[in-house]
Amino acid sequence: MSHSTRPLETETAPPSRARGLYPVTPDLADTGLLLAKVAQVLPHATWLQYRNKAADPRLRRVQIEALLPACRMHGVPLIVNDDWRLALDCGADGAHLGEDDGDVREARTALGAAAIIGASCYDSLERARRATAAGASYVAFGAFFPTTTKLTTRRAGVALLRDSAGLGVPRVAIGGITPDNASSLVEAGADLLAVVGGVFDAPDSAAAARAYLACFPHPNPPPQAGEGASRFSA
Repeated sequence: MSHSTRPLETETAPPSRARGLYPVTPDLADTGLLLAKVAQVLPHATWLQYRNKAADPRLRRVQIEALLPACRMHGVPLIVNDDWRLALDCGADGAHLGEDDGDVREARTALGAAAIIGASCYDSLERARRATAAGASYVAFGAFFPTTTKLTTRRAGVALLRDSAGLGVPRVAIGGITPDNASSLVEAGADLLAVVGGVFDAPDSAAAARAYLACFPHPNPPPQAGEGASRFSA
């Protein structure tokens, strides 16, 4: 784990009560540009997921380590897509695993009880049940709407959010979500909205983030800048 940072302590809302916007970073090679875009969104984020499918391992590590101080300042957990080992090495707060990214139980054992571990469950309630039983902190369903971010033939229906209400963990909706269609997902039970282009491709990313938050009757209060600073080792 990185010597300069460690995962968030318990002062942030625990995963079981997380609610709000869950931005997912775009594929950017320019780390400075990535940081500038993320800075606009962090004040409105519940969690942040680092995802860069185009980056090599070295760049992914550089970008995660660059994002961590900003996330710490805002008290926003940073979750690494695909690679729980990289999350562990960098001192991130958790990992998000797709169906080919390793075992949830193994990741939980390695990252510890406090880590936020998510699992992509696509259109499958049974997969979500298995992931939760293995120790997932949250499950993600989708795509709910057409999306250009990730090619997929799996389409989740809104009924899946209602049917999964008994899982006992937050449910993340992803895939083609806009402020215009997000309310139907929140009303059906989505706890978090995972969004890439909807915030990061917008002319004003902060305004876009606020538009998504407006779909929630009671999102987690956005953290205040600097409130996470005392939670971490120097």
